[in-house]
Amino acid sequence: MRLFACQKCSNLLHFENTSCEKCGSALGYLPPQRMLSAFADGVALLDRQRWKPCANAAWQACNWMLREDEEQEYCPACRHNAVVPDLTIAANLPLWQNLEVAKHRLLYTLDRLDLPHDPEELRFSFLADTAAQNAMTGHDNGQITVALAEADDAEREKRRSAMHEPFRTLLGHFRHEVGHYYFLVLVERAGRQDAFRALFGDERADYAEALKAHYAKPPSDDWRGQYISAYAAAHPHEDWAECFAHYLHMVDSLEMAASFGMSIRPRLDREGVLEAEVDFDPYRASIEDILLAWTPLTVAMNAMNRSMGTPDLYPFVLSEAVGRKLGFIHELVHHRPRTRPN
Repeated sequence: MRLFACQKCSNLLHFENTSCEKCGSALGYLPPQRMLSAFADGVALLDRQRWKPCANAAWQACNWMLREDEEQEYCPACRHNAVVPDLTIAANLPLWQNLEVAKHRLLYTLDRLDLPHDPEELRFSFLADTAAQNAMTGHDNGQITVALAEADDAEREKRRSAMHEPFRTLLGHFRHEVGHYYFLVLVERAGRQDAFRALFGDERADYAEALKAHYAKPPSDDWRGQYISAYAAAHPHEDWAECFAHYLHMVDSLEMAASFGMSIRPRLDREGVLEAEVDFDPYRASIEDILLAWTPLTVAMNAMNRSMGTPDLYPFVLSEAVGRKLGFIHELVHHRPRTRPN
């Protein structure tokens, strides 16, 4: 993610902004340009063209725009919605809005990586708990379900603690679940299973039994070194999805660091000082540059959080084995035919 600037007054803008706090201009995100634009009477100051808001703007759930002459009512991001929660229940609206923030950020990253995401195939269902059944977050052949309760910060923290997880975010759920989808796209359909199995293991192992064994084990540290998280050790599919999510964490966060002009160092020098400058585009960089910048950046972010008395922002360690897995994902993402955003 990056910072944006108002075309009318040059004020600093963020991805979800719908109006400029300085000049009052209406704002909207233009997917083809991947830019936030100020508007005057329906005309984007960025390109002097007329645009219309996504239908979900009426719910304050989307700030993406469509060209005025498009027949579609929904923007490229909202076309991926298969099921949204019942909005006649007032409590559902703010939770759905939180889900949309995370989903739009996910799709921004997928577009920046030029990864395909056909809305006829990649679909999102946002489900609330019912008296008969609790909604579960998961993936099934491009159909991603996200439990509405995960959009409630208190409930998500409760689940994180109960499952002994060091990190659990709404955006992290989206990135993990979409990782399962991109296993189909980047590995299975591309015939890269042998290379995958050499790093992650044989995904043909019984998935249900593997998860059953994982949850039956008491918490331990036996996964460290070979995996990015304890859950990644449960099954090769989860190892891939966890690593894919972290890859998206990395490129998105490094883009923001570059947007701020942050400086850190990728190695310890003889005096033991961290120093580096994030001055590259992580969406087009080598995996070596990404990894060299990521570790010191997270050390700095964690140190800042500790200074404020809050938990580490990134409570993970990237081992050499995990680095090789991330490198494999980087290779698959960047060595495939490019597409423009949907």
